[in-house]
Amino acid sequence: MAQASAVRLALLTTLAMVAFAANSVLNRLALAGGEADALGYTGIRLLSGALMLALLLVLRRDGPRRWPTGGVGGSWGGAAALFLYAIGFSLAYLALDAGMGALLLFAAVQIGMLGWALAQGDRPGAVEWAGFALAIGCLVLLVRPGLTAPDPLGALLMVGAGLAWAVYTLLGRGSTAPLVDTAGNFLRCLPVAVLLLLPSLWADSLTPTGWALAVASGALASGLGYAVWYGVLPALQRSTAAYVQLTVPAIAAAGGVVFIAEPLTARLVLCSAGILGGVALALRGAETRRRAAAR
Repeated sequence: MAQASAVRLALLTTLAMVAFAANSVLNRLALAGGEADALGYTGIRLLSGALMLALLLVLRRDGPRRWPTGGVGGSWGGAAALFLYAIGFSLAYLALDAGMGALLLFAAVQIGMLGWALAQGDRPGAVEWAGFALAIGCLVLLVRPGLTAPDPLGALLMVGAGLAWAVYTLLGRGSTAPLVDTAGNFLRCLPVAVLLLLPSLWADSLTPTGWALAVASGALASGLGYAVWYGVLPALQRSTAAYVQLTVPAIAAAGGVVFIAEPLTARLVLCSAGILGGVALALRGAETRRRAAAR
């Protein structure tokens, strides 16, 4: 039974990471191809995510029963973190290349989450630090071809997006109803999502392809992906939740090869293997440490 639960947790965590990577690929396809502007794309992403999650709650017939009296699930803090991540992510990629953006985003996420974990008394062991260093080193090598002096505003926006995602992840650890809370966070973002979308509709800056990519990002990769992530977070250590997200750039790079025809290089293969290997080493060290502490 315990082994089956561990396998299920691993599969759901992997699914969440694939969803996160899909957001990067979909965003690249829409913005780089001129299919959508950043504000309109973000508005559609949040709006479609909210509608998908609300539909799921209606189909499950447990939304009103699970929501707290007088309001929906989630929190205003979670909604604010979700919005800041989404808008910062889109706006930053207008000024940054993909490599620099990914490096800044995930560096900020890891610094934020690990800093909080250390502040709360979590002390990773030597093996975990070694795995983390290997994963970070390979991540830097993976994105290094695009490393140049970043645009200051773009860099600030991406770092802010990464810290906002770290906050959203940490807030999600206390969720006992992940689908309800994720829906609540998206629903709280609806007014600002509509405000972001209106100028794009007026300027007719969204193509049908742009709409489709943004809806896929919001309804599937964001709405459902974040619900899955909220579902697995309570079972993960804070440091573990930080480590596993290092797999996202490697997955996104593979998606770029398949869907955007980016070249498959030896560096991509080796760095992706290093990231995954580093994460596996860190997770192994964390599990060993927890077992030793439980004795």
